[in-house]
Amino acid sequence: MPADPPSSPALRASDADRDRTIELLRAAVADGRLDPDEFNERLDAALASRTIDALSRLTADLAAAASPAPAAELVTLKERHGSVRREGRWTLPHRLAVRTAWCAVMLDLTSAVRTGPELVVDLRVNGGNVELVLAPGMTVDANDLSVRHSVLAIDRNAGDDTPETLHVRLVGKMRHGLLSAHWQTRAPAG
Repeated sequence: MPADPPSSPALRASDADRDRTIELLRAAVADGRLDPDEFNERLDAALASRTIDALSRLTADLAAAASPAPAAELVTLKERHGSVRREGRWTLPHRLAVRTAWCAVMLDLTSAVRTGPELVVDLRVNGGNVELVLAPGMTVDANDLSVRHSVLAIDRNAGDDTPETLHVRLVGKMRHGLLSAHWQTRAPAG
């Protein structure tokens, strides 16, 4: 029976392995488990890592908290002449479909559990308001959203040095409504 080799070669990391590690690091900084300086150090190390072992060391102290339940691919919110609120700690799907008519919709993403680098919000809104509350480090892209007889009021990004943690892409159609997006500022330390 052949003997095991004295030491097996280290398993090489792929671009996808590095991307998964970077997403775990982004989630950790968003949750407050890493500060921005430590995130930047680990990000540089992740980009330079050549092996799976080197990547694993970067998230070993984060692994227990960084393994959320698998995200749903699609969640659909439907309402007519009412209100829809999502706030607190809720798990973001990969794609969120909002199907409303003459409703008030509030999506607070500040404490939401991020499951990937991007959340696609697919809107089919006829009348009413949609409010997005974002945390520092989140970005919004409304270039694929078709609006008619509506107002988009997207504040500028929070403007701090928080690394990007989530990209929110707005797609679909909005008619006769108001979409507002604003960033919640961090409370001053004191």
